[in-house]
Amino acid sequence: MKNDLTYYQFSSRQKRAIGKPWHAEIQMQGSYVPVQKDTFPHQIARQLRAMIVDGTLTVNQKLPTEQELASQFTVSRPTIREALKRLAAQNLIRSLRGPTGGTFVNAPSVEEEMDHLASVSTMLVSVGDISIGEISEARQQLEMLCVRLAAEQRTETQLAALAGEIAIQEKLDLTDMDFCASDVRFHRTLVDATHNALLRFLMAAVVEGLQPISNLIVFRYRERKEIIRHHTLILQHLTRRDGEAGALVIAEQMAYLRGHYLKAQAAKQAPQPMIENSDDGAAAHQIL
Repeated sequence: MKNDLTYYQFSSRQKRAIGKPWHAEIQMQGSYVPVQKDTFPHQIARQLRAMIVDGTLTVNQKLPTEQELASQFTVSRPTIREALKRLAAQNLIRSLRGPTGGTFVNAPSVEEEMDHLASVSTMLVSVGDISIGEISEARQQLEMLCVRLAAEQRTETQLAALAGEIAIQEKLDLTDMDFCASDVRFHRTLVDATHNALLRFLMAAVVEGLQPISNLIVFRYRERKEIIRHHTLILQHLTRRDGEAGALVIAEQMAYLRGHYLKAQAAKQAPQPMIENSDDGAAAHQIL
């Protein structure tokens, strides 16, 4: 990835050229960086994506035709088509047919990008790039910030939603899966109560992406009544608009969960018990 050629690796002169407004079909001679043959579509897509992200290409702006882009990058039209498919898969561009058709830059969707962020976060955990300890540390600091802000900004409707989730969690016949789902909804409502768009976006990685993984690890070890107690206290402090007290409960809950992460990890690493199978009188063993 470090070898990919993006806008941010252009020379100063190239950046100035890119910064010039594109007319009609966006002729930009000399604005593109040559790409390596084995990753043509990938690198072209990254260059165009960088232009979209930094605002060089604006929402609803029309891109050059496939032929014009192929000429700019000195590649074939199928290569350009593959690069555009990658951008379309990220919902960065859309194609329209007809006399006024073409390929246009899409307006970003916050909800779709939140889903994407959550998915990427989950993937990073699955490949080992983010540890459970890092999840716990980041979640504590971010949620403490959220609860302080939510104490000032929350609405009565959001307080009622939090109370509703606690009522669900108190049901004796609630399955583990449904309890974990309610837990995620409780914390998502807490984040929404900040009424801060950036926090809502960033916390998608934590609440929708990483919290379910944490729940999967500890649900056999944690006690529901303790989680419910934490949630009840958080709701009480939000009702009183006491953000600092709410932040202390978040810290307490994360310390509680960290202890159970360690228990789960120790159980996973412990030697598997053996049982003896003597159907034929021989000493055979099976792993439980």
